[in-house]
Amino acid sequence: MRVRVTEDSIEVLLSPWQKALGLMKDIHVAIADVGDVRVVDDPIGEVRGSGLKAGLRLPGLYYIARTIRLDRAFLVRRGVPALSFAVRNHEPLRSVLVSTPEAAELVRRLHSAGSTT
Repeated sequence: MRVRVTEDSIEVLLSPWQKALGLMKDIHVAIADVGDVRVVDDPIGEVRGSGLKAGLRLPGLYYIARTIRLDRAFLVRRGVPALSFAVRNHEPLRSVLVSTPEAAELVRRLHSAGSTT
């Protein structure tokens, strides 16, 4: 899994096995549709309290899953901080939590791009 931030979008790119086992496809969101950007130091803890999920779940270790309502996407692994962001105009998806060692740097880049609201 890779997270790429361009001038126009955030892209979460999954490997073929992650797509198949996680029942998910790549996520592409325009920067204009991104808000509430933050770093989550314990993404596994945040996933635990989110309700039922569909997809790849190795509790306490690794998640590539969405909530049953499909409004939240979790692509996280234990010990790796995560980039969290809200999504507008991509119903039903409303938020994404994705582990990346570069989470803090990506948050800085997104804040400077003006996607914090």
